[in-house]
Amino acid sequence: MAERNGTLFWVVVGLVLSGLAIPWFLWGDDTVLAGLPVWLWWHIGWMMLASVVFYVFTRRAWGVGVERGV
Repeated sequence: MAERNGTLFWVVVGLVLSGLAIPWFLWGDDTVLAGLPVWLWWHIGWMMLASVVFYVFTRRAWGVGVERGV
C-alpha cells in the first residue's frame, strides 16, 4: 500500500510540474524585472524547482511504480 501511495504522490507531483511549465497567465504580460521579462523569470524558477524535485525523486523514489517489491 505504501508503494501505491508513493507512486500516486510522484504522479501528482509530475502532473503539477508539467502544468506549471507553461505560464499561460503571463502571456501578453510585458512586465520586465531586473532586465528580463517576468515570463522568463518564471521559467528560471520552474527549472530550478523541477531540478530539485527530480533530484529528490532520484534519491528517494527511483523505480517507484516500475520495480516490484521483492
